[in-house]
Amino acid sequence: MYRDVLVIGAGVLGLSSACHLKRKNPEKSVLVVDALGGPGRGNTAKSAGVFYNLHSSESNYLLADSTIDWLFHLQDDLGYDLDLAQHGYLYLLSESKYSMLRGLVSKMRRWGIDLRTYDKDELKRVMPDLVTEFGEEETELMGLDPVDVGLFGVKCGSVNTDALARSLEVDFLGLGGEVSYNTAVTSLILRPERRLDLPGEPFVWQDIQVVGAETERGEIEAETTVVAAGVWSERLLDPIGFDPLMRPKTRAIFVFKDPRLQGLLGVRGFSSLNTLPFTQIPEIRIYLKAELTEGSIWLGCADDFGRRYGLEDDPKPESGLYSNSIYPALVKYLPCFQDIRPVNMWAGQRAINRYDGVPVVAPAPGMIYVGSATGTGIMKCDALGRAVAALYADEEDVELFGGRRLKAASLGVETRGVEKEAFKI
Repeated sequence: MYRDVLVIGAGVLGLSSACHLKRKNPEKSVLVVDALGGPGRGNTAKSAGVFYNLHSSESNYLLADSTIDWLFHLQDDLGYDLDLAQHGYLYLLSESKYSMLRGLVSKMRRWGIDLRTYDKDELKRVMPDLVTEFGEEETELMGLDPVDVGLFGVKCGSVNTDALARSLEVDFLGLGGEVSYNTAVTSLILRPERRLDLPGEPFVWQDIQVVGAETERGEIEAETTVVAAGVWSERLLDPIGFDPLMRPKTRAIFVFKDPRLQGLLGVRGFSSLNTLPFTQIPEIRIYLKAELTEGSIWLGCADDFGRRYGLEDDPKPESGLYSNSIYPALVKYLPCFQDIRPVNMWAGQRAINRYDGVPVVAPAPGMIYVGSATGTGIMKCDALGRAVAALYADEEDVELFGGRRLKAASLGVETRGVEKEAFKI
């Protein structure tokens, strides 16, 4: 089988790339393949579905901010129901931690990012369930800092990841693209640019290129292969010696649905939705999300140092992670969680870029890799898809939704030219 472009991965990055490639090149045949049975069923489906434009790296900011604008365009102008909810993003910080961020906050505000601050009294008024000060010996032994400041991002919220993936699939198929599900890719195919048909090719003295992929259903040859397989990209890229600046790491999400949490769900004062913003408590490395469609609260754990890297096809939350590790600290800040246990839980994997925290869109002979988004692929998917299409067309700039521009080469590996993401709490 031959196609002009083969896209490996039907998550939001693969489908966004396929849409923009087909839209810019309607005469080209573009095929998306995925090992699973439908769009966005890998780690896209296991994401918390959050978007925010709170970045100190200008590249990261442009990727996210333009994609957020596009998400609202997709829903408000094109009629796709994405369950978009702009409820904001809240960091609960001690004064010392907030002081360390003041320079970055000022920089982000100069770009036009709407960041607001709440003092402890204001936080207590709008979030009566929140404990901001500790005096007991136990919390001192645990090393928990008080909450002195709330740093709130306005242009932030959540999106239904399944609806987003399906809308991208509909768009792509409407453009004349093709999709083949339940088609697992086992390896990339390398051949010399100038083929001699000799046994043992390619040789070290030949220039080699990717010419497609081997799948469980047979070989697919392509002029260009786009690798957008998320954390599974390493299985394809390691054997050919391509470094995507990415390593997989597991993240867990727990779901709570209990009448005692209604006070959190009905928080007023942050947005017109009158609900809990996406809330991060850096002290215990967790975040909370109000899932309005089901009246539940999701809790995600984003612990880092001490948690191993490693690819898992079917990751599970670590046994005892919530009850033994998260819960004892969580109830100090939010006593409303006392004696409440999750009704559901799952785990997914993030493609972590520890080098600079900015996604990678990088070419190689016959191939383009897109990924390494460190858990921010959903909120940057449109911009990254545009970057793939720009590289394919040998364009110098990526034109983002709304007209802003970014140097295409800056997202590469050998040509990397992005500012390191420093807004990490």
